[in-house]
Amino acid sequence: MIEAAMDKGAVGARAIARIRRRILPFFFLLYIIAYIDRANVTFAKLSMSADLNFSEQVFGLGAGIFFIGYLVLEIPGALIMERWSARLWIARILVSWGIVTVLLGFIHSAKEFYVLRLLLGFAEAGFFPGLIVYLSRWFPWEERARAMGAFIMAVPVSFAVGAPLSALILKLNWLGLEGWRWMFILEGLPAVVAGFVTLRYVTDHPKDAHWMPDDERAWLIDQLDREKARKASLGKATIWQVFRQRNIIILSVQLCAVVMASYGFLLWLPTTIQKLFAVDPSVSNALVTPAFLAAMAVVWYSGRSSDRTQERRFHTAIPLALAGIFFALSTVPGQSPFVVLLWLYLTGSMLWGWTPSFWVIPSSTLDASAVAASIGMINCVGNLGGFIGPYAIGILLTRGYSYSLAAQLMAIAFLGASAITFAVKMPTPAASLASRSK
Repeated sequence: MIEAAMDKGAVGARAIARIRRRILPFFFLLYIIAYIDRANVTFAKLSMSADLNFSEQVFGLGAGIFFIGYLVLEIPGALIMERWSARLWIARILVSWGIVTVLLGFIHSAKEFYVLRLLLGFAEAGFFPGLIVYLSRWFPWEERARAMGAFIMAVPVSFAVGAPLSALILKLNWLGLEGWRWMFILEGLPAVVAGFVTLRYVTDHPKDAHWMPDDERAWLIDQLDREKARKASLGKATIWQVFRQRNIIILSVQLCAVVMASYGFLLWLPTTIQKLFAVDPSVSNALVTPAFLAAMAVVWYSGRSSDRTQERRFHTAIPLALAGIFFALSTVPGQSPFVVLLWLYLTGSMLWGWTPSFWVIPSSTLDASAVAASIGMINCVGNLGGFIGPYAIGILLTRGYSYSLAAQLMAIAFLGASAITFAVKMPTPAASLASRSK
């Protein structure tokens, strides 16, 4: 029996390693493309606003209206991916958002900016919750935070890569088009190409994974079936019941506060640096890079630590609390620009450290359809903060209030999100339950 258990352990280790090599690098790349296309408006802000005479309020509304599209289609998109085909739906998302991003390079008015940002939200809706649901098909619960951390690390990477890349593209003036227009065009095309690659590369379910040996595929299916059985023993909730669950409501409110603060921080970070050091837009965009490099390390460590300890709440709450504290410290008057920059870097380093553990929580007790619906719901409500934050900050700045006041409000949002983490009720870890059933 000991030898058999050792054999199963060896098969499992090989299976997880193979899945990591096959799935995570590709989805890591897709998520980099996604966030570059979502965040390039941050780097285009200074040049685009100057050329098109956009006020802070116009920019804030255009940046935030992206999330209204998320609100409308996030839950349906997640359910379509779960019940139909992740491969086909991800490909559709990539191609459509790539086309819309390219079209942003040809806008001339605030109305066109609003319409295309709204369409970009429609196009991308369902992508993130769909990826989380997809990972739950391939990684057992005990491995999930590490897997999520591996592809969520693409978010700070996309900012770290996107900042200097955008700074270079902003200097272009080909065919009479300004650099910010080329930024949207050149950064939108990879999504279209990636959509067609997805059709050939992505496998919907483990049973279809002919790139896995039979013993590894059988081991994985058995592990996931055991997890489904454990969840079924806890009771099966309908989608509407999922929406009313205490944890889902708390996580939705929490994410709304985090996204509101995060996007407010990110969208005005280059502008803040430009004002601190009186540099041109390309330099201020490049200077944000160290924050995102630090964030990569924090996400990597957080995912590994959360899986190793099987602890989720503290791994979610601590980075959020630190982000709030560091951001608040950046508003203390009388500091040198370099000290303020340090606080901003430290805030940025914590910006995604909470994500690997946070997104494991919904999948801990719910079946696949309920997970898709719950993550869609959390992301849908949560991303309202992506509309509220930029729009509210744009209004405050346009009406003459200081960025320090806006930053303090965002810091409070980070701290509030950290505090309500402990209202979430955590289930017994899967590993513990499994050991009891043996």
